[in-house]
Amino acid sequence: MPAPLIRPRHPEDLPACAKALYGVHEKDGYPVRWPADPQHWLTPDAILGAWVAADDATILGHVALAQPSDTFAAGIGHPAPKLALVGRLFVAVEARRGGLASNLLSHAAQAARDEGRQAVLEVDANAAAAVAFYERAGWRFLRDDTGGWIAADGLPARVRIYLAPEG
Repeated sequence: MPAPLIRPRHPEDLPACAKALYGVHEKDGYPVRWPADPQHWLTPDAILGAWVAADDATILGHVALAQPSDTFAAGIGHPAPKLALVGRLFVAVEARRGGLASNLLSHAAQAARDEGRQAVLEVDANAAAAVAFYERAGWRFLRDDTGGWIAADGLPARVRIYLAPEG
C-alpha cells in the first residue's frame, strides 16, 4: 500500500473530512462541541490553506492554516501578517500511529515558512497527549492564555500557545 499523500484540500474533500472528524470527535472529544456545520468549521475565517492526507480516495487526516487575529498576534509579540495559525489538525482514528499527524504538522509549518510566515498554534492545556506531541515535535512554548472557545467544563478554554521550530 502506498504511503498517504499530503495534498491541498479540495472542496469535494469536505464531506469525507467531516466524516473522519466525527470519528475523532467521538473518540477524543475534538472538537469539544460538535459543530452544526462541520464542513464550515473545517474552513475557518481568514484561511490561508488546508491540506489532507489521503490514501487513494480515503481522507486520513487534515490540517489548516489561518491568519491569526491582530489581538492574538499582539499577545505573543509578533505581527499578524508574519504568522500562520495551525488548526483543524486531526488524523482519522483508523489511520493513527503511522506518523501522519507529524507529517501534516510539518507540512503546515513548511507551508507557512514558504509564505514568509511562522507557524503558531494553540492547544487545550488539558489535552496532555496533544501538548506532549507538540513539545516532542520541537514546538516552543510561548505562554498560557484563554482560548476562543468553551471547554467541556463550560468555562473558557485554557490554552497553551506554541511557535514552530525554525526551518
